[in-house]
Amino acid sequence: MMNEQGLRADNATVESYGIKNATAHWNLDPIVLSKLSVDVGQAKETSTGAITVDTGEFTGRSPKDRFIVKDAITEDAIWWGNINIPFDADAFDKLYDKVTNYLSEKDVYVRDAIACADPAYKMNLRVVNEYPWSNLFVYNMFIRPTEEEVKSFDPEWTVINAPGFMADPAVDGTRQSNFAILNFTKKIALIGGTGYTGEIKKGIFSALNFILPHQKNTLSMHCSANIGKDGDTAIFFGLSGTGKTTLSADPNRRLIGDDEHGWSDEDSVFNFEGGCYAKTIDLTEEKEPDIFRAIKPGALLENVRFKPGTNEVDFEDTSVTENTRVSYPIYHIDNIAEPSIGHNPKNIFFLTCDAFGVLPPISKMTPGQAAYHFISGYTAKVAGTEAGITEPVTAFSACFGAPFMPLHPTAYGEMLSRKMEESGVNVWLVNTGWSGGEYGTGERMSLKITRALITAALEGDLENVNYETHEIFGLNYPTECEGVPSDLLSPRNTWTDKAAYDKKANELATKFNNNFKQFADNANDEILAASPICTENA
Repeated sequence: MMNEQGLRADNATVESYGIKNATAHWNLDPIVLSKLSVDVGQAKETSTGAITVDTGEFTGRSPKDRFIVKDAITEDAIWWGNINIPFDADAFDKLYDKVTNYLSEKDVYVRDAIACADPAYKMNLRVVNEYPWSNLFVYNMFIRPTEEEVKSFDPEWTVINAPGFMADPAVDGTRQSNFAILNFTKKIALIGGTGYTGEIKKGIFSALNFILPHQKNTLSMHCSANIGKDGDTAIFFGLSGTGKTTLSADPNRRLIGDDEHGWSDEDSVFNFEGGCYAKTIDLTEEKEPDIFRAIKPGALLENVRFKPGTNEVDFEDTSVTENTRVSYPIYHIDNIAEPSIGHNPKNIFFLTCDAFGVLPPISKMTPGQAAYHFISGYTAKVAGTEAGITEPVTAFSACFGAPFMPLHPTAYGEMLSRKMEESGVNVWLVNTGWSGGEYGTGERMSLKITRALITAALEGDLENVNYETHEIFGLNYPTECEGVPSDLLSPRNTWTDKAAYDKKANELATKFNNNFKQFADNANDEILAASPICTENA
């Protein structure tokens, strides 16, 4: 049925969600949504034709306000704790009714969308947004159904997004006025009190991180992925600042996706999304040409500021937040895989910015080591990245995405290890951090060197070279690689003071071991054997 607002499925109404007497705008064109956002005073048009909005009080996710309804489906399956916080089912129902009542008699923006590019795993979504620019974000970030698919669209999950609704913690059971709650029985993501659009994206990602591994035997991954000219797939894991987006954007390889993927037992690596949500802090065309050029009509910028007297974005301005962002549909990038699917990966890269200068520039890992480092999810933060940080600080985020993982991290680690053994994939640990000393003494690994190492791994040039084993971490690293000085490949050799290196390596190993204690009871012997071993003088 076609109404005056846009295409929608037969008999699809928002009243079925408890939203009464609302004016529902269905599946509007992104340019129409952009114009609406400007016309109602919620957005400004930039010099490139994209629009920019302020997300309000929250310019990032609020992990302590993310909840999962505890019920028969989740009670014994979720890894409950500070990451996965339980929420009462009755309290959810009451809060849901308050939110839908709040949206009643308003203009709402509804979009039918799809998560998961592989048809065997696709999940139909219906998203109801209070704001038009939030609906533009949904258009950009999820897979867009065809007109024919929309006509008979049957949503499996529903997202209700009401940034203007403020919860009453004393009554509603929330921690504060904002919340993002997943209900796996009712298949609803309920979001309120925050305009940060990433809560929508990560809400569905979190749902898939439960559904795919727990119910469909498919590994869900917080990673980027690309595919070579010969059809070989590569996956890149890494926390913020490790180079995940930069290193997966390769002119000689097509991008599958930049953030969320599944790896099935049917020989497929598939993108969950239909777009990209990229950081824009200090963005330039020289550093990130694909992202820079994707900021055109239809793109949505968040929390940026203009250069004085213009509508040209000043990407160096951090007056609102350092977490400035842009969302755009993946087709804004030229070199993409269509559809967003690859085969079993041939190579997997764990990217870490080791500010202590301990880890080799590249190491090849066994399945047990891969699972251990996957569960650990290590990188380091350095001075200037966050207030109060004056020297390198270790950062561990299980599975390179702990805030979005409802299951115990070892469930994902053991699945990765199994899939490694079954597929014969190579897994590499790549240090994009420091060499020749820790932060402040050594030097940051050059992007040219890192690219050369990754290219050598992708092309098989590291298959028939000699390897040495790191005394403490047990990692095997090559002793030669074309285009890379051999003395860089052994981290200890790059330090003038070898005793200082040994001391720092033992310090880092101790941090790894202390962090892993929380997972040890659920880890198998193969994973535990990959723990670093401190030397006697540690």
